[in-house]
Amino acid sequence: MQNAAPLAAAFRPFAGQRIAVVGLGKAGLPAAARLRGWGADVLCWDDGEAARAAAAAAGLPVGDPAARPGFPFDTLLLSPGIPHIRPSAHPAAAAARAAGVPVLCDAELLFRAVRASGSRARFVGITGTNGKSTTTALVHHLLRSAGRVAEVGGNLGPAALGLDLLGDDGVYVLEMSSYMLERLQSLRFDVAAVLNLSPDHLDRHGGMEGYAAAKAHVFDRQQAGDVAVIGMDDASGAAFARGRAARVVPVSGLASRPGGIWAEGRALRDAEGLLADLDAAPALPGSHNAQNAAAAAAIVLALGLPRGVIAAGLRSFPGLPHRQERVGERGGILFVNDSKATNADSTERALASYDSVVWIGGGVPKAGGIEGLGPLFRRIAHGVLIGQCAEEFSATLSTHNVPNEIAGTLEAALPAALAAARRLGVKVVLLSPACASFDQFTGFDARGDRFRALVASLPEME
Repeated sequence: MQNAAPLAAAFRPFAGQRIAVVGLGKAGLPAAARLRGWGADVLCWDDGEAARAAAAAAGLPVGDPAARPGFPFDTLLLSPGIPHIRPSAHPAAAAARAAGVPVLCDAELLFRAVRASGSRARFVGITGTNGKSTTTALVHHLLRSAGRVAEVGGNLGPAALGLDLLGDDGVYVLEMSSYMLERLQSLRFDVAAVLNLSPDHLDRHGGMEGYAAAKAHVFDRQQAGDVAVIGMDDASGAAFARGRAARVVPVSGLASRPGGIWAEGRALRDAEGLLADLDAAPALPGSHNAQNAAAAAAIVLALGLPRGVIAAGLRSFPGLPHRQERVGERGGILFVNDSKATNADSTERALASYDSVVWIGGGVPKAGGIEGLGPLFRRIAHGVLIGQCAEEFSATLSTHNVPNEIAGTLEAALPAALAAARRLGVKVVLLSPACASFDQFTGFDARGDRFRALVASLPEME
């Protein structure tokens, strides 16, 4: 069985189960429809009236499960963005927990459906504070480039319950957020990876200890034949590696690790020798992407891909939209769209990938601003600032003697950045805002799309 979709109407793995689905966004509504098609008795709810109306229009039953006495359901499928404990539990989650009903994510239900179909398809789970989207997409690219049957989704791209049913030769590559990982019950990852850990979502997890514990759930239920890939480039790596039942493969973008995969400069290596030359992989700049490449290589080696196929796949990887995406070149100047960098931590990784840039930054600032980027300010030949925090960022850069100007909008910033790059002989214009986008755009993706379109509209030049 390569793809179990032909089972269609006969396949009802959730027949007789009562499932409340709360949160009807881009993942919740399709999940509810699929669970109903797979035999579940579904009740849908969203705190937004428009989302409830969309569910009703799709023919799905709508009602508040928290209002049902005793919470008469077998499962609560709760959108990852809705808290079930901290900082304040959603009423449906509170009712479910009081009734002893499990609060799950859709990756758990996908796993149950796949196993109910009789498939032994393998599951890969990838998490970490940074880099998990790139690594997830890269693993999927490497598998597909090798002709393997694979689906990708979870926190990245399609929701888990939107993926096809795969047969025994299939691989699910799932990006797992901390919110999703704390809502698993039986899913076991054949290969699990934690890339790194830095402070994030602390209100949801009650501090760093709770956040680390949530990330560690990716290794739950692993056995001796499984593989645990662990990034060693921050202090969390050693703690994650201790006591694992699975075989541990350490990975690093900075240093050799016994039994692992690492980068020496831009050479990706393991104990057998050179795996790949990352200079031939333009979508993977910087030491952080070297670690992402090391993790992806470790994962697909565990899944049986040959070394030569991995090297070729790394070379052909196109990268992710809005994550150091090379969107054009004019007169020898490269334009890079890193709009997904919505905080200084992410922008730090981008700046570290280039010796000298004209930097476009700004938007709605996060706590701490850009002071933490101080050690990398020498790489900014000129700053062009947009959005709500333009004056604040300009003052910070000026304090550190970084030349800068306030453009205000992206439309004004691009020609200003191009002019500065030509004047200074700088070869890279980098949009890496270190800010949220909601002062001027609907999201980082809309900001990145606009930047890409503006670059495309630039005239050709010698």
